[in-house]
Amino acid sequence: MNIKDYKAGTLRKGYQYQYFLPGKINHSFFWSDETINELLEKASLKLGELNAFSMFVPNTDMFILMHVYKEAVFSSRIEGTQTNLEEALIEEKDIKPEKHNDWQEVNNYVIAINSAIEMLAELPLSNRLIKHTHKILLSSARGEHKNPGEFRHSQNWIGGASLADAVFVPPAHEELTELLADFELFLHNSDIKIPHLIRIAIAHYQFETIPPFLDGNGRIGRLLITLYLVSSGILEKPLLYLSDFFERNKTLYYDNLTLVRTNNDLAQWIKFFLTGIIQTAEIAVITLKSVIELKSSIEREKILTLGKRTKMGNLFLNSLFSKPVVTIKDVQTTTGLSTKAANDLVKAFTGLKILREITGHQRNRIFIFDEYVRMF
Repeated sequence: MNIKDYKAGTLRKGYQYQYFLPGKINHSFFWSDETINELLEKASLKLGELNAFSMFVPNTDMFILMHVYKEAVFSSRIEGTQTNLEEALIEEKDIKPEKHNDWQEVNNYVIAINSAIEMLAELPLSNRLIKHTHKILLSSARGEHKNPGEFRHSQNWIGGASLADAVFVPPAHEELTELLADFELFLHNSDIKIPHLIRIAIAHYQFETIPPFLDGNGRIGRLLITLYLVSSGILEKPLLYLSDFFERNKTLYYDNLTLVRTNNDLAQWIKFFLTGIIQTAEIAVITLKSVIELKSSIEREKILTLGKRTKMGNLFLNSLFSKPVVTIKDVQTTTGLSTKAANDLVKAFTGLKILREITGHQRNRIFIFDEYVRMF
């Protein structure tokens, strides 16, 4: 099918409302739009650069956690949570009660991402894996009563207070089985010869148009992008997440999804999506380079000033890249030091402006690896 001839779907009659039934996507797509080809080439090059850089850098896994937390914060922020990256990294016992629900949603997202990445080693990217990930995402949070891990059995809507004034009404739940089967087949149909980035752009649009869950569809749909890039071998490491780009361009994000449904303009959505890949991959490479430079400069200019504690200082510094918000007990666990020695080491790191204390308390203090967190 030529993308310019794409028909997004039709309106169907529900009970006192109309819902949108999207067209099937498990078929070939082609296009003559040169702008798509230019953006696709640039996006592929940028992803290749990110992939090569991630394999070149030793201990890349050390930095993945921060990418995951950044994704969790921004993807959740699109849905209305207020937690920032610093708060998300604090342990649950140290979170203020009024911030707990937002903190829980972000940290559920982190657990869901990590679990999904691990499951890709055993399962293909599938409806089964998506449901498992959704169950984790909505556990012990505001969505725990909205059937975590189960596709919906009732009508949902987007925007407005009810179906009567909804901005968008997705397909009725009776349509989901067929639509989701088509969606899953499209993800894996090797007979469809289209580039991976075009395939996941279309798949993301379709998922957001179906929204198969009662809650959490946006977060799962955005996570789907990274899972696809990893499962298809485009990325060796899960280092690219689009939620930051979507959050910064939130109005455009929703407008471009809507344009497909109202004007059949799939090409414009694909262009927006590829632009997001390009910009996000560029930022990811710059961030990785900055992290490497930061680590090297701290080791060279600050850790070497610790004298006899240089070896322990390097051990502690390395741990901070995986856990950049710490307590004295955390330091003891990481280093095996006594309470006094851990306090002295943290005091030295604070004096060197590697760490900053963020509670202002004399007891139960929390310290943040400030410069590193700011990079994300």
